[in-house]
Amino acid sequence: MTRVPSQQFMPAEQIREGVMIMKDKSLKGILLVSSLNFALKSEDEQMAIIYQFQNFLNSLDFSCQIVVNSRKVNITGYIDKIKDLESKQKNELLKIQTAEYRTFIEEIIANGSIMSKSFYVVVPYYPMTELPNISAGGKESKTNLTEKKFQNGKYQLWQRMEYVSLGIRRCGLKSATLGSEELIELLWGLHHPKQAELGYYPDLPPEVII
Repeated sequence: MTRVPSQQFMPAEQIREGVMIMKDKSLKGILLVSSLNFALKSEDEQMAIIYQFQNFLNSLDFSCQIVVNSRKVNITGYIDKIKDLESKQKNELLKIQTAEYRTFIEEIIANGSIMSKSFYVVVPYYPMTELPNISAGGKESKTNLTEKKFQNGKYQLWQRMEYVSLGIRRCGLKSATLGSEELIELLWGLHHPKQAELGYYPDLPPEVII
């Protein structure tokens, strides 16, 4: 059976200057968003957050995608460090306490997986909105995303992401724009979850990060 590279199934064609260029020539940027413990807020605070979020959604004149990524946290390395610390303890009482702490952590892991959640907002922009070119033979010709269109589109995308970031801030959340390297690592981790759980990411050659 012939193996097909996973890149062929990805809608992203290129990552450049912190922007994902999709195969349909649309542009997308991604914001990493913080979380808050909604349950610990008072009823008035909860209503204020809901109201601000509702106003934010109603103010958008473009679509956004909210993505929640859940991943198992592999803490094997952390357990190994505790074991190493335990073996080096000279104080017998500290040695016992370290061993008890290690056992406690191992029991938590045995009873269930420790999960981490990451929250993202995907913001799109479509610079190729003009009508398709028709060649002399009557066939539709593909319109290329020129450098000028890319730069103009990137500027418009940044404007949208700034607006989304402001709306998120009003809800009491923080956000950060993912750069090219973070975007590559995110996409790689989504397609290689087992390696990502272990904290492994491939080294990216400098020429790949534009």
